[in-house]
Amino acid sequence: MLRHRLPVRLTLSAAILAACHAYAEEKPLSAADEPKQEAKQEPARAADGKKIQQVEIKASAAAYDPRRDDTASKIIVSNEEILRYGDTSINDVLKRLPGITVGGGGRGGADIRMRGLGNGYTQILLNGEKAPAGFSIDSLTPDSIERIEILRAASAEFSTQSIAGTINIVLKKAVKTAAREFKFSQGKGEDFSSPWFNLSMSDRDGNFSYSLNGNMGRYNYHRQSPTEALDTAPDGSVVREVHSKQLDIGRSESFNLGPRLNWTLANGDSVTWQSFISGNRFRNTGDADESAKIGRSSLSPRMLSSGDGRNVFLRSDVNWVHKLAEGAKLDAKLGYNGNWNESKLSQLGSNGPVQQLARRVERESREHGFSSTGKYSTPLIPGHALAMGWDGGISRRNDERQQRDADLRPLRPADSSIPVPAPINGDEGFRAEVTRLAAFAQDEWNVTPQWSVYAGLRWEGVQTSVSGSGIDEVKSRTSVFSPLLQTLWKLPNTQDQLRLALTRTYKAQPTSMLSPRRFTSTDNKQTSPDYHGNPNLKPELATGLDFSFEHYWAESALLSAAASIRHINGYTRQGLVLEGERWVSMPVNDGSAIVRNLELEAKFPLKAVMKDAPQMDLRASVSRNWSRVKAVPGPHNRLDQQVPLSATLGMDYKTQDGSFSTGGSFSFRAGGPVRITETQSAYQTARRELDMYALWKFNPKQQLRLALSNILDQDYRSESSFSDQNGVMRQRSVMAGSAAVRLTLEMKF
Repeated sequence: MLRHRLPVRLTLSAAILAACHAYAEEKPLSAADEPKQEAKQEPARAADGKKIQQVEIKASAAAYDPRRDDTASKIIVSNEEILRYGDTSINDVLKRLPGITVGGGGRGGADIRMRGLGNGYTQILLNGEKAPAGFSIDSLTPDSIERIEILRAASAEFSTQSIAGTINIVLKKAVKTAAREFKFSQGKGEDFSSPWFNLSMSDRDGNFSYSLNGNMGRYNYHRQSPTEALDTAPDGSVVREVHSKQLDIGRSESFNLGPRLNWTLANGDSVTWQSFISGNRFRNTGDADESAKIGRSSLSPRMLSSGDGRNVFLRSDVNWVHKLAEGAKLDAKLGYNGNWNESKLSQLGSNGPVQQLARRVERESREHGFSSTGKYSTPLIPGHALAMGWDGGISRRNDERQQRDADLRPLRPADSSIPVPAPINGDEGFRAEVTRLAAFAQDEWNVTPQWSVYAGLRWEGVQTSVSGSGIDEVKSRTSVFSPLLQTLWKLPNTQDQLRLALTRTYKAQPTSMLSPRRFTSTDNKQTSPDYHGNPNLKPELATGLDFSFEHYWAESALLSAAASIRHINGYTRQGLVLEGERWVSMPVNDGSAIVRNLELEAKFPLKAVMKDAPQMDLRASVSRNWSRVKAVPGPHNRLDQQVPLSATLGMDYKTQDGSFSTGGSFSFRAGGPVRITETQSAYQTARRELDMYALWKFNPKQQLRLALSNILDQDYRSESSFSDQNGVMRQRSVMAGSAAVRLTLEMKF
């Protein structure tokens, strides 16, 4: 059914696109609404008829470009690029950016990767600060974002927990006078529907200004996910083959609110209060049905489940910018983070007529934290931009989990040979306190007009305390000193330039990986073990070298090539051991790893190669990644299931009067086998995604946007396996692809 509906959906979308485009051509912009064209004017004359000398001022073609001119390498993604496809999820924006891959099966998630590495190797910042535990970056909507900064090499101003790189998401700050905008969109796919609303308001009154961005939406889904378990003996014969189907029906409702107030004081100082509030509620029912073709099924072949959860996140900060003498400036911020989460899960499992499981799990967590950041900058020495500052904070998290299983053993039929497990009941409390402090100093020195050097030093210290029911208190203290050096050399008499960076970065271990608290699996085996943390974990330390060449050959035209290498010590992997009768997974430090990367990028307007070409912009990028974990035998012993190859290809077109624009983006992410340990392996299929959009501007206040996503409708397949002297155990799953269409009406008032 999925394949048959795709042509119908695309045909309908094409019909809508054609009708709207015909309407735009049939009803052009009014004279008042049309973009102003430069008209020929007669020379101005004075009253006596003499010509008046006129001076024409044009913007410099060499305007400041942070990617080209900053010594510290960065890529800036503007608000216009972020909103181009009408996305309602920030992950959909990131997947189209060069060198970045997102997610597993294309259904959201926060697995954002640079150099093919996620799982803490890629650092995600919100307004320059680490997002607290429990906050999902996917809850951010593109309309609330001003820009995205991509930093391939570390800088001292931000945390150096960025072995793969840093993505800094900056929320909206600019305030437009009397701006009002409302958006409504409806998205529809094979297995989901998603209405969404957004309202933006901003205004200014003298030295005071404000902005407000709010949105709310709903996501309804109805999907099936087939899985297969296949066990083979050492001779290759099949000893167990089990097929199951998981049906999930649910609904998620969310809202985001971002108010911002700005005051400019009489002495030139500014004070800003900015907050971000995000809330989400989800409800889900699941029905898993398993059948064994060969061998035995699991203890509960039929599993019914239902879940209900709520989450609220709040971030609020006050920012004071104080201007000092001789161009110096102090920028200080005090912030608060709060996260409230609660969930309930019910499970009923059965094996034919025998009820195997009746479980209810309730979980509640609370996290509160305060942070303070500051930076003092001064142009005290000519040619230098000196800055120093601090970054500190404290957070406390309380997590309570209660599990109740009914004792079903007395209900077992007397003639039944099916065992009924004993109930697992427990009340678990988990408390954690994390204190962090960092100090940094940096200088950007323009040695000559063609050569600049950036040098930075950053020290970061983290202290973690974990306690809870059934576990001893665990305390961990780590600190990392990071010297950083970057340089930019603009080759004389050309538009070419070279960059070089030497960095020391690290990956801190999250609290969940330090706590010895155990999480049990329903069907315990090698491919679905229990899990607990390891309080003896140490951070991973990396020494890195980055080199890049950039060629600017026309306005907005760029060709670049970048190469990097990272040597990681204290590499962390998931170990698997048999404790008693249960398989348990836990993280361990195990040796070192090498990461290498090569990235190529091109972007240019078509006019750069064709004089009379239409207004079309082209872009392409490819990223090849290699890694090797020394403690794991090859082949395919890649780090963190690294994406070995990713590529993007895009095009954007706009009519001369700007009333219509369209474009598309194709992204590719390679898969393949990965060897995690001597006994554990994984496999993922390659993923190809094609997205397209069209935008009609009927007048300056009304426009319609049509977006098609995942047009190729590709399924996503994955596999995990465990092998030893007894044979191989495999578990395979399929996530069906779903093409989607989204129509958005945007109105200013």
